[in-house]
Amino acid sequence: MTIEWHYTAQEHLGVLSLAGFLGADAANRFTGAVGWALARGTGPVILDLTELRGWSVGGRLAVARAARQLAAGGRSLELAAVPADGLLVPDGGHPPIPVHSDLATALAAHKNVPGHVREWHTTDWPLAGDHAGRTSEQHNTGSKERT
Repeated sequence: MTIEWHYTAQEHLGVLSLAGFLGADAANRFTGAVGWALARGTGPVILDLTELRGWSVGGRLAVARAARQLAAGGRSLELAAVPADGLLVPDGGHPPIPVHSDLATALAAHKNVPGHVREWHTTDWPLAGDHAGRTSEQHNTGSKERT
């Protein structure tokens, strides 16, 4: 079992949405998605877990590593809609990770002004064409830019 991801970059804010189960076997794909987000945006990255069916200890560790990776790149990680089966509790070696009850609350915390938006997702992203009312073209990793 693996994950699918969708990344939306706005000015000074990114949203990385996951679907599926984030286990140790999906950690490399998740790390790749975080690298994608790091290279294609600025500001905090909100990790939207609304469509995540669950995560293992290995998945939670991958999220903690992502927080360190983003911090090393001058960005921060925030969580939205954490699965009921476990909360990430980073140790003192991790940057702080704000947690929001859902994506709308996380977005409201940033009061981001809509503008130029870029989107990418894995080919099998389950909500392609319907993610928050947006459409995306599909390639190996689909992408679309809009203003």
